[in-house]
Amino acid sequence: MALTNNDIFKKLRVAHKLTNEDIVKICELVDFKVSKSELGAIFRREDHDKYVECGDQFLRNFLDGLIIHLRGPMPKKK
Repeated sequence: MALTNNDIFKKLRVAHKLTNEDIVKICELVDFKVSKSELGAIFRREDHDKYVECGDQFLRNFLDGLIIHLRGPMPKKK
């Protein structure tokens, strides 16, 4: 069984002990707007009516923001 983007996102959330507020702030670091209700839909079980699949762009933006959150912004090139 392959992992879906939703599975990866859930595992990262648990591994880094992130709340929905933390995830919203992390996404804002890369100018990606996300609401708590969107996150709730992504973290639901697949058989739930309100389940939403996490797209590649959503996960990519979150990962870019997570890098900035953990390491800090990239230094300016000379």
